[in-house]
Amino acid sequence: QVQLVESGGGLVQAGGSLRLSCAASGRIFSTYTMGWFRQTPGKEREFVAWIAWNSGSAAYADSVKGRFTISRDNVKNTVYLHMNSLKTEDTAVYYCAAGLVRDQSPTPYHYWGQGTQVTVSS
Repeated sequence: QVQLVESGGGLVQAGGSLRLSCAASGRIFSTYTMGWFRQTPGKEREFVAWIAWNSGSAAYADSVKGRFTISRDNVKNTVYLHMNSLKTEDTAVYYCAAGLVRDQSPTPYHYWGQGTQVTVSS
């Protein structure tokens, strides 16, 4: 069992930066692929990034590539999403997720956090 708690969301002006954190409980965190997804009202949950269990590989949505960076610390059981050059269209609830596959679909991820709101103002 893995429990995930996100933090770090908030209100930021366009062009600014935020760092989201996702703290995981459970001894097997280091074996999971970790992903970040986001969702706005009325829309499906959207892939943002994933990172492999050993940080050996990562993938990003085209919409965030070059602006967002995913990283993880398996000693601290935490995954991060560093968000730079934020745009108003990045406004969403951001969720972290843990799964055993590297996938851009939310379906294979077993565990989810409760989400943290990111609001980017113009």
